[in-house]
Order: sequence, then structure tokens, then C-alpha cells
Amino acid sequence: METLVGRVVKNAEVRITKNDKQVVNFSIAVNDSYKAKNDSEAKKVVRYFNCAYWINTTIAEHLTKGTLVELSGRINLDTWENMKGKTMASLSMYVNNIKLHGKGAGKKQADANESNTATAAGETGDDLPF
Repeated sequence: METLVGRVVKNAEVRITKNDKQVVNFSIAVNDSYKAKNDSEAKKVVRYFNCAYWINTTIAEHLTKGTLVELSGRINLDTWENMKGKTMASLSMYVNNIKLHGKGAGKKQADANESNTATAAGETGDDLPF
């Protein structure tokens, strides 16, 4: 199981599969940096992950653009050929657990520091005693 921390790129969508199952689809951007062997400056990169959460669709209303999230799950590399025959790839994550660490853009800083947790059962941490 892998863990990623990033920001939601656009509001989550609930979709219904051919088998009438509901899934929450959303994407996150993860900031990273590294130093090349012969370079003195760190290079900054952003990696995007397409995410699918199958456990509870009520979390979708909290997964709005700009929200900081911590995700646990399984990461996959999806590959396909486009219409020109070129091999394409994207990163995806099948999410088991979501922790919300802040509200999306446009919220007060106090709200941004608030942290709620969505467990695998889809419950939120609002009723915790601390």
C-alpha cells in the first residue's frame, strides 16, 4: 500500500459503472523535487494521479478543487495506444483511505488548517473527542 499527499485538481465526480456500482473519480497533483547528479539546483516536478474510490460516494462533496488530501491505496501505471499508434501512459491510484487536510481554494486559513478523516467505512472524523 502506498501513500500520496497532494491537491485535488478539479471537483470529484461520482460515476456509475456498467454493473451499477458507484465510484468517485478525481485527480490529484503531487509536488516533488530532485537534484540531478551534476546539477546544483533542485528540479521541481508535478505528477498527476487519476484516482478511484469505491467505498463510499459521500466523500465526493469534500473532494473539491484545491483540497489537500492524503491517500492510501494501490498505484498503477496505465498504458494504451492512441489513434496514431503512439504508446501513452498515466498514473492511477485505487484509493482505500482518504484523509482531508484542508479546504479548497477560497476558504479562510482557519478552515484550511482543519483536518477531517474519511475512513475505509466512509465515516468522517467530526465526532472524535479531540
